[in-house]
Amino acid sequence: MHRLLDVLPVFQGDPRIVTRFTLVPGSDFDIDALAVLERSGARTLPWDNALRARHDLILAASPKGGLHRLSGPRVLLPHGAGFNKSIDDDGSPGIPSGLDPYYLLVGDEPWADLHALAHEEQVARLDSRSHLAASRSVVVGDPTLDRLLASAPQRDVYRDALGTGSRRLVAVTSTWGPESLLTRRPGLAAELTGLLPYDAYQVALILHPNQHSRIGAFDLARQLAPAFAAGLVLAAPYEEWAALLVAADAVVTDHGSTALYAAALGTPVVNAYDGGNEVLPGSPMARLLDSTPRLTSAAALEAAYLAASSADTRGYAAEAFASQGQALARLRTHLYRLLGLSPQPGVPDSPAFPLPSSPSRRPLAFAVRAEVTDVHVSVRRFPVHAREPAHHRAAEFPGAGVRHLQSAAVLWRRADSTTAPSGRTAWTAEGWTAQAMEESPSCRTAAAILTRSRVLIRHRSAGLLTARVEPSRNGGRISYPDPSLVVSAVHAWLGDRTDPASAVTLVCDAGSVAARVHLDTAHPDDLDYEL
Repeated sequence: MHRLLDVLPVFQGDPRIVTRFTLVPGSDFDIDALAVLERSGARTLPWDNALRARHDLILAASPKGGLHRLSGPRVLLPHGAGFNKSIDDDGSPGIPSGLDPYYLLVGDEPWADLHALAHEEQVARLDSRSHLAASRSVVVGDPTLDRLLASAPQRDVYRDALGTGSRRLVAVTSTWGPESLLTRRPGLAAELTGLLPYDAYQVALILHPNQHSRIGAFDLARQLAPAFAAGLVLAAPYEEWAALLVAADAVVTDHGSTALYAAALGTPVVNAYDGGNEVLPGSPMARLLDSTPRLTSAAALEAAYLAASSADTRGYAAEAFASQGQALARLRTHLYRLLGLSPQPGVPDSPAFPLPSSPSRRPLAFAVRAEVTDVHVSVRRFPVHAREPAHHRAAEFPGAGVRHLQSAAVLWRRADSTTAPSGRTAWTAEGWTAQAMEESPSCRTAAAILTRSRVLIRHRSAGLLTARVEPSRNGGRISYPDPSLVVSAVHAWLGDRTDPASAVTLVCDAGSVAARVHLDTAHPDDLDYEL
């Protein structure tokens, strides 16, 4: 359904065009398709009513179902990144459904008046396998790719919406079916959230809409709950996947279309496809996967990412997508010809994808590994269930669970940025840190995070300190580490010190950003800061 929505801007601004959507009976995913239309505000037409009417133009993104029964000029649009897969028990063996005579012919005649394709190579395969006249096929490019290219300038805005910051965003993508990543390696995204340092990497999961439909939001939330708690982002179906793809620094993929879209954007691609019978030999997808580093285990991701970063895969995408950036303009010419109308003035623009609305959940507890060398502190934070030894555990009050709060050596609390209503009492930073120490015998460091650059820290041996964080600067941009990471860095550096002596400046290395932290005796204003 979203493929059709990507095409409709060809009619933008034309009051002569009225659109209606109808669903071919028999789809396993019709409820979710209707939900997409409901959110878009589109009007629908029952299938039986659609069969009785004469239409000026019929657009379809899949050849399956009784589309030949609809009356009017019929157009088949590009679906997915080319024709790279064949599915067992679906049409003719070894032929993708988009090129399969089983779906494209009624008797010996093609039912589509126009078959819009994304690349010249597809026209040759279409003619040879379906015996269709070349006059019925036309290369227009791919409207969805054009939307991705139009969205590229929004990359930083998407990353801000996701809370990515200076981290590397790794998008794990899965198509649907028995050979999909989610079927073959269902725990990969969760494994990555457990193995990659939280402050250096962000992990997102992009699922084919049919996977969302098959599993359902309730079971997805239940199955992925530990990964969500560790910061995993799950892209909502339809448009949000594209925003995450534009924002990503690397893509871990199976044989789904997202791999070629990532290649077209120049994003490093890591191959996590375990093989099978679906990918057609010699197809652009097969050549792309053969050229990319193979991810055998989650632990090998960093090495695979470095290998993928040195490869340029855009050439493989060029074998699947022609006329990049021109799809709507080319389509408009052909669609208006079939309508018998002159197009509206101007050239239709591919709209950028909207901002993602699914930011990651900020973890409330960590297992922290720390290395101290003089005034340099390297900190790596992982989920509390991580198996590797940790220097200490840290938790946020009051959100972390009781078990984590009771066992943590480091507790932190963030100041409330809202104005306290009248009649409400508030802790001061000094008061809460003292209370935390008293109520939590395991706690050796309690911190009140006042702002992103200022923290009051109470250490069980060294007493009250103020930490001022100096941002990292790179290429005209500034980055701040998470203040709770700074608290863990100071805790590791203090160790068993009873007196930090004079003021000191630490270098806090979080993996994605290194910041200077100025540590000194507590400033009086910080003691009374209201939480």
